[in-house]
Amino acid sequence: MNYLGFPGTMGAPYMDWLIADRVVIREGDRRHYSENIVYLPDCYLPTDSKRRIANAPTRHEAGLPETGFVFASFNNSYKFSPELFDIWMRLLRATEGSVLWLSSVNAAAARNLKREAEARGVDADRLVFAPFLARSEDHLARLALADLFLDTLPYNAHATAADALWAGVPIVTAPGRTFAGRVAASLLHAVGLTEMITESLEAYETLALKLARDASALAAIKAKLAANRRTHALFDTANFTRHLEAAYLNLWERLRNPSPKQIG
Repeated sequence: MNYLGFPGTMGAPYMDWLIADRVVIREGDRRHYSENIVYLPDCYLPTDSKRRIANAPTRHEAGLPETGFVFASFNNSYKFSPELFDIWMRLLRATEGSVLWLSSVNAAAARNLKREAEARGVDADRLVFAPFLARSEDHLARLALADLFLDTLPYNAHATAADALWAGVPIVTAPGRTFAGRVAASLLHAVGLTEMITESLEAYETLALKLARDASALAAIKAKLAANRRTHALFDTANFTRHLEAAYLNLWERLRNPSPKQIG
């Protein structure tokens, strides 16, 4: 069984099952998977509703400017495509005083990203790199200082997106065609923020700019996220566990009795 190890088909005859949900693997896409698909009813990605969030640092302590909109993308830098980076730089140019907050990268990647920002008319200092923090609760507290999390394509944020939502930071995404490119949409479905799922990169850019310019719209999204964290499926760890256990028991029964291709 493939679960959490690789977000896609293994294409191997010895892999029998793949655990997913109906957002990351749409019904019409099942033909592209050699595995039998086990559909969980909400999001396939587990979360921990008991994760602590430390006391928030100041923007200065986090290395951010005291004022200005904070776009964030704490994905690995190898997920940054030129097309997406173009969008991010246009957002910075269109949002006075804004910064793009990124995870710390190796020196070569940082130089390259700064060079590419300058080539697109953006001061390299508007790229802020967050150093690694050993404690998860400190990272989540720091992450809450971001205003909007910008997802990546063709490979989405996965656990990183769950971190952002748990910290109260909305995500804007444009789902791709593959499992790896649809995870953020799955998370947003499960937390009741489908309005943050756009149909194209053009719409992604439009929504991100709207939220950067409309403080009341962003505040409403953040308030909705804060409320939905307590009521929706994404962070209901106990219910998720019940669904996963039921899937395992179902599989055991089907091993004892030959099963059709789909479960769930």
